[in-house]
Amino acid sequence: MSKGRFSRPGSTLGWVGVVALSVWSLAGRGETSTKVAQPPPIAVGTVRVVSQDVPIYLTAVGMVHAEQSVTVKVRVDGQLDKVLFVEGQDVKAGQLLALIDPQPLQALLAQAQAQQARDEAQLANARIDLARYVELVKENSVSHQTLDTQRALVNQLAATVKTDIAQVNFAKVQLAYTTIRSPLSGRTGARLIDPGNIVHATDTTGLVVINQIDPIMVQFTVPEDYFGAINTAHRVDSKPLAVAAYARTDPSTPLARGGLTLINNQIDSTTGTLLLKARFANPKHALWPGQYVNVQLQAGTRSQALTIPAAAIQRGPNGTYVYKVDVNGVAQPQPVRVDPVQSGTAIIEQGLAAGERVVLDGQYKLKPGSRVAEARAGSAGASK
Repeated sequence: MSKGRFSRPGSTLGWVGVVALSVWSLAGRGETSTKVAQPPPIAVGTVRVVSQDVPIYLTAVGMVHAEQSVTVKVRVDGQLDKVLFVEGQDVKAGQLLALIDPQPLQALLAQAQAQQARDEAQLANARIDLARYVELVKENSVSHQTLDTQRALVNQLAATVKTDIAQVNFAKVQLAYTTIRSPLSGRTGARLIDPGNIVHATDTTGLVVINQIDPIMVQFTVPEDYFGAINTAHRVDSKPLAVAAYARTDPSTPLARGGLTLINNQIDSTTGTLLLKARFANPKHALWPGQYVNVQLQAGTRSQALTIPAAAIQRGPNGTYVYKVDVNGVAQPQPVRVDPVQSGTAIIEQGLAAGERVVLDGQYKLKPGSRVAEARAGSAGASK
């Protein structure tokens, strides 16, 4: 009996220790459980929605064309004596290019001049006789019929002299055509015929093709849906709409900047496209006829548009969205409607307001309701 009495207090203390240990263990587990339920914020980069004027650009693929292109052809028949240009040479308007043997045409000119001189002599003699007949009629020495006949002869010879003058002028023009000059300033291409060949005015092949490459043109097409915006911007702006041409392999650096010169007077109904042309100064010959380039046309400006960097836009099964961060630092998906991206800037049509914060970097780490913290400034306009 006494042994049993002394053992109960120890047993009671043991149970107390077990209970205390259990409570401490449960408390520790509860603390661990709380930490799992409250993970640390995810580091992301954010930006704020900004209201600003945004230039609207349209892009297309264009082909470079010479401002003017002329195939130099001969205008008289003869032997090509000399070619005075070098292939690939820059020439000025009026510069001598080639010579045709002038001797046959010089002979024709001399013949026409001799005929004119003979007819002028006959006219002069007929006029002297006419003056004499006028006096004789007054004396009734000759009839009025004779006077009228002489007057008709003078008129006939005067007309013949006019024809001779025209023939002389025509022969001079034909002779001038034996000297071939450049009709414009530009660059010559390959020589199409060699000296010594007989050339004809009816030949389809010319001597050389000259292309004017400064300034130079770029021709391109855009979908007809853009006609309204282009036409409105063209009418509002007194200056030609700005156009930039980029190399196909380097879309970052423009080869040249110019202005829109043509909005075609009709839309191509077979392709649903609108033809446009732009002119570029080309002193360094960065653009070359036949070259394909990327074209960027500024078709007006969107005033005070809501913008964010295009990298913030995400795409899902239900369309485009962004992760919007509220005042408590919680990110939630926000559906947005986006206008075409302009130079890396997305124009927000619906879904956001100016000053709201969206995630720019690190969206792949997020899920709805994630707590976030600013890691760094994502770009100009980023906000912590």
